[in-house]
Amino acid sequence: MNELLGKKALVTGGSRGIGAATAIALAERGADVAITYNASADAAAKVVKEIESLGRRSVALAVDAADAIAVGDGVRRAANSLGGLDILVNNAGIGAIAPIGELTLDDVDRVLAVNVRGVYAATQAAVPLLADGGRLIHLGSCVSGRVTTPGMTLYGMSKSAVTGLSKALARELGPRRITSNVVRPGPINTDMNPADGPFAAVQIANLAIDRFGNSTEIAAAVAYLAGPDAAYITGTELTIDGGHTA
Repeated sequence: MNELLGKKALVTGGSRGIGAATAIALAERGADVAITYNASADAAAKVVKEIESLGRRSVALAVDAADAIAVGDGVRRAANSLGGLDILVNNAGIGAIAPIGELTLDDVDRVLAVNVRGVYAATQAAVPLLADGGRLIHLGSCVSGRVTTPGMTLYGMSKSAVTGLSKALARELGPRRITSNVVRPGPINTDMNPADGPFAAVQIANLAIDRFGNSTEIAAAVAYLAGPDAAYITGTELTIDGGHTA
């Protein structure tokens, strides 16, 4: 699998979970991969080591995903380290799950700073650096299309904004053959939403396939959208949710 040989990628929030799996999947297909992380320096170092063991270049950059200036600078540093940029995966994200009456404006500011403003800042910095024919891939969520449990108002709103951004970018960047797509995971077994967590049972009850997904299943979809076979796919949402939205 060398369909991404020679490509340079950045995965935000790439030290664990879906981000780490995605970074490794891109490297397995031939790409050099930079990742950003917030506090998990040891975990980030392990991802870099695994990428390098595949014969690819890698670097981990400490970036506060809520700081738009730091996010933009991180994109430029990644491109400088790798010698260019072909693929940006906007993976960094946070959640705040609670009834709307319990959410504060500070909660709103915190979630939107990472899930919306940070995604915008990373993309804005990446666009002038991306090679023609490049890829923008944004991690959304199945709850932006169908919310089956209470408490998802703020998170769902933030991920819906990502979809709007991605579709607009597909139009704007189409003349450069840069594609922009959203991958919408369902319940995935990660630190943020473990398969044995307190909310797992209610999530599984809403699925057609009665299990949580794995990070590698999402990473494979991202890698496909980053590859040459997806050159004509843009402005769309690829939903991988075990039937949550069926």
